[in-house]
Amino acid sequence: MTSSVQEKLRGLPAVHKLLAWPSAQEWSGIYGREAVVVAVQLALDEWRRAILAGEDVEVSDAAALVRVYAKLGEYTTLRLRRVINATGTVLHTNLGRAPLADVALDAVVSVAKGYSNLEYDLAAGERGHRYTHVEALVCELTGAESALVVNNNAAAVFLFLSEFAKGKKVIVSRGELVEIGGSFRVSEVMRASGAELVEVGTTNKTHLRDYEQALAEGADLLLRVHTSNFRVVGFTHKPSLADLVALAKRYQVPFFEDLGSGSLLDLRKLGIGDEPIVRESLAAGVDVVSFSGDKLLGGAQAGFLCGQKALIDRLKKNQLARAVRVDKLTLAAIEATLRLYRDETLAKGQIPALRMLLAPAEELQGRAERLACEVARVIDGKAQTRVLATFSKVGGGALPLVDLPSYAVGVTAASLSPDALHTALRRANPPVVARVADDEVVFDVRTLLAGDEVDLLAAVSSAFVAATDAEGGR
Repeated sequence: MTSSVQEKLRGLPAVHKLLAWPSAQEWSGIYGREAVVVAVQLALDEWRRAILAGEDVEVSDAAALVRVYAKLGEYTTLRLRRVINATGTVLHTNLGRAPLADVALDAVVSVAKGYSNLEYDLAAGERGHRYTHVEALVCELTGAESALVVNNNAAAVFLFLSEFAKGKKVIVSRGELVEIGGSFRVSEVMRASGAELVEVGTTNKTHLRDYEQALAEGADLLLRVHTSNFRVVGFTHKPSLADLVALAKRYQVPFFEDLGSGSLLDLRKLGIGDEPIVRESLAAGVDVVSFSGDKLLGGAQAGFLCGQKALIDRLKKNQLARAVRVDKLTLAAIEATLRLYRDETLAKGQIPALRMLLAPAEELQGRAERLACEVARVIDGKAQTRVLATFSKVGGGALPLVDLPSYAVGVTAASLSPDALHTALRRANPPVVARVADDEVVFDVRTLLAGDEVDLLAAVSSAFVAATDAEGGR
């Protein structure tokens, strides 16, 4: 260790000295003394490592003030934070999928800040059931006899199979053995529930006779899984829903359909994809259907089970139902979101996911042009901006073949790599997540919510300063 390094280490201020600063006293009143102590220790540890690594660092009270404040910010900042989504992927799983409608947010706040009638019947003055708050609404919108809400769609599938297929044989087409995000496979969920998987058909073709043969050999339940997150195209075949319903009824076995994304609005009529709607499956005679709440429905994370009352009643009594039940905040958001579906115009206008999916290209072009002008203003000649035609994605494992025509703002800086700029944007407050393509950072305006543009511009401005400093003006 050189004398210079030793001198710098000896020059580091002591913990008690830093804690005696007026600034530290002020921070203690805001964040708590313990947080300031931790920030001081983290700053000194980082400082020592930098000195020992031979970095040219300043040792002074002013430098200490900057380091401690930075560490205090890191230590006290919430890990789960609002993020600006400029990727163009509407239901971005990594970014929390569907944003909630304003009425849903209001409902959550109202229920969260005090007590509620979660499991209390106000009319009868006695204990009630949490599911009554949304069950009638789900039935109204889907045509189901009864409904149950759990914490996600995987839980819905698991609960159903645990109740009706434990130790029994369940038929599923090989072409429907999907794997969803995080490597969760339908086949593994089935096995975990105690069901015995009976695969029929091939990857691209499954015929009605394949199902019938399995039923004739003693299969106990028919499962159909909608391939929300992929499509098999080309030389393919699968039986119609009506034929499968008729077959299940002939053999007197339950027919369960996992619809995955769970659309209540017919997007096909609006020119978007081929996603079936829940009401159609139930009307065709499927016994129980399950689907998600935070994908195409545009609400909170949840799994819906709806269909025949006798079957749903059994699910409600299953001991696993308590393990996968939803809380009051989720129920509040779900009820408020579902109420919007009573009027299609309200749903399309107030549910953010639907509003983004249905945004017309000409509107997006105008927004991109205005944003490009504002970005050019804040970066003040440090980079080039352009408006480009692009394509957005639905995301969330829904409508994988759908490309939504969109517009974006591309930013290119000769002295700054796009990866460095994107890294700086992700470190902004709030963080901005965009795309990097063809050596430029791309902001797709489709997924920018109201008010996001202002924060995005501030992030771009600060990111250019931070990233340029980090790269040394490369």
